[in-house]
Amino acid sequence: MDSNNWMQQLLMLGIGTTSLVAEKMKQVSDQLVKDGKLDPEQAKAVMDDMVDQLKSEQGNWEVNMQRQMRNMMQDLGVARQSEVDELRGRIDRLERQIRDLENKLWR
Repeated sequence: MDSNNWMQQLLMLGIGTTSLVAEKMKQVSDQLVKDGKLDPEQAKAVMDDMVDQLKSEQGNWEVNMQRQMRNMMQDLGVARQSEVDELRGRIDRLERQIRDLENKLWR
């Protein structure tokens, strides 16, 4: 499975969930206005605050997901790219040292 596709599906799921929550909140606030428990100005202010908060959380969602993925990969023992690059550099240096030693032996 393509990891970008998987991440995109999770992102879309998060967006869909946010939309459902916003719609349900609107229904509840409309009902509270209809029942006279909340005036329309208060309902609008509450909805605006909640939508702003949801948008803010949605923006942080991708960052949190990436952090979770890094933690999961670390828990599984998967090497980070920087670690792999460091090991490649060490291998290159060791191979050079071996070649140098072999060349000294054959002189």
